[in-house]
Amino acid sequence: MEWSTCGVKMNPFVGVSTELLSVPRLLDLIAKLAPEPSYYFLRWTHKVSNDWELKPTENNFPMIEGQMFNQKCELRWKQKRKDSYEVLLLSIVGEDSDFTKVGEDWQTQDRDAHLYSSTETRFPKGFPSKKLDIAQRYFIDKKTATVHFVALTIEK
Repeated sequence: MEWSTCGVKMNPFVGVSTELLSVPRLLDLIAKLAPEPSYYFLRWTHKVSNDWELKPTENNFPMIEGQMFNQKCELRWKQKRKDSYEVLLLSIVGEDSDFTKVGEDWQTQDRDAHLYSSTETRFPKGFPSKKLDIAQRYFIDKKTATVHFVALTIEK
């Protein structure tokens, strides 16, 4: 069964990159999957990004991990070696040939998100101010009804 939300045909897909990606290849992938509006959350050992609307550039690397999210997908990357990253895609628009499918049959459920204040002490300095249009999308295994991933998304 296919679902639709805000005119977007929902065909849930979870996948991992077929290989570790270099910074240029990761930036190309981000550009490919990031229509406007998209938000970016980048993490280093000493800080997090303070402007969710700034796209990552080569100057931002190396970072330990990051994510890009919009209404259609969330892309997560994590540093595995100095200049290479493992990547996870959580999408509602179907399979992507750059990724190896994880799991068999997914369903999604969108929920409100509750963000921490910028003064929350559990995060490094630079935690961005609240965004009012951010929600969570649960990726649920249809066979077991288990939530495996919680992605950020944009409400419309």
